[in-house]
Amino acid sequence: MSSFQPVRGMRDLTNQDAETLSYVISKARETAQLYDFQEVITPVVEPLELLSAKSGEEIRQRMFIFEDLGGRKVALRPEFTASIARLATTTLKNEPKPLRLFSVGSVYRYDEPQKGRYREFWQANFELMGSSRPEADAEVILLANSLLKKVGLKGYALKLGHVGVLKGIMTQEGMDDKTQNAILQKMDKKEYDAALAMVTSEKCQSTLRGLIDLKGSDVFDTVEQMKAHLQGYEKAVAAVEDLAAVLKLVTESGCPIETVDPAFARGLEYYTGMIFELYVPELDIALGGGGRYDKLIEVFGGEPTPAVGMAAGIDRISLAVQAQKTALQKPSQKNVMVIAIKEAQKTKALRIAQMLRDADVSAEFEVMGRKMAKALEDADKRNVDYAVIVGERELKEGKVVLKNLKQRTQTEAEIALLAQKIKV
Repeated sequence: MSSFQPVRGMRDLTNQDAETLSYVISKARETAQLYDFQEVITPVVEPLELLSAKSGEEIRQRMFIFEDLGGRKVALRPEFTASIARLATTTLKNEPKPLRLFSVGSVYRYDEPQKGRYREFWQANFELMGSSRPEADAEVILLANSLLKKVGLKGYALKLGHVGVLKGIMTQEGMDDKTQNAILQKMDKKEYDAALAMVTSEKCQSTLRGLIDLKGSDVFDTVEQMKAHLQGYEKAVAAVEDLAAVLKLVTESGCPIETVDPAFARGLEYYTGMIFELYVPELDIALGGGGRYDKLIEVFGGEPTPAVGMAAGIDRISLAVQAQKTALQKPSQKNVMVIAIKEAQKTKALRIAQMLRDADVSAEFEVMGRKMAKALEDADKRNVDYAVIVGERELKEGKVVLKNLKQRTQTEAEIALLAQKIKV
């Protein structure tokens, strides 16, 4: 007996788990089409140099890195944005702007496995490249809201911030990029005391502490308080004004924003502007998030190209769907088991099964050689809607027996009209 198990942090998905994951992916595709995002497919393995360029120390330390047989350092993608940025600087560099690109697939990070955090997980990625305007930020946030609504989640919340606020303060205080990134990593994990311990200027420390403690009565009040608190920090104030413009567009388009977090940071180094995350009450981890990254395309040798994007965690959204017991809104489709009474009718029964499939009816042919009663019992157990029973006498008249397993009724049906009768 085999004792092989999946590699730690990797999973086999079956039955409801596989069905829910596929359902969420299908809704991500539908959302991409509604917003006119074109699907692209990029490799799972990329050059290490590409993936480590601006991903951040946290992710660099968690990549699956190996040397290929040609001696090249490569890695499994830990997220999609670097691959999409590469595509934008090569194959798609002459395409008209904005680029609206969608991708979905598995990504890999060597995290400590726990609920909602695996070493192989699925993401749907949406990137809008070519616009620096708040409308582009708003479009991506509205898309994220549409996806969660389309999946059927209730009570979800969006949290908004702007990385330019923290970066504006630290840049004005003369901090180098490496120190800034280290502080933002700590802020992302809510390790505020550790983050502030890395700040030498008392004024800067006090300003950052004030942002961490700042609480507004609503999101627009929070924005006004941020502006008042940041007087003298010109770039930080400009970042707050940019955030206010995005917030106005999004809320006036009918998408409520639960929280504006003045000290919000995310783990990827390439963010330059608005950032956001998505939550549901049932899980204490983000279902997805994103933000603006205006410098990344240049890092990969492209023309300066402003961009904004988001990644939806397919596994986490699937967990939320299961936690909320959300019904999967799939097109209703009847499924059928085709059973031959005797060996002599097998060929004809197989042709009938194929005829049903050609008419877009889901049909399973009985391949286990079971007796009729056992075959029907098996179909019942697996929630099959209809059994098509192919017998000698009915075949002579161009008919079969159609048994409705839900209603416990049966009738004879002409083979030529069988698909039509099942679909009704």
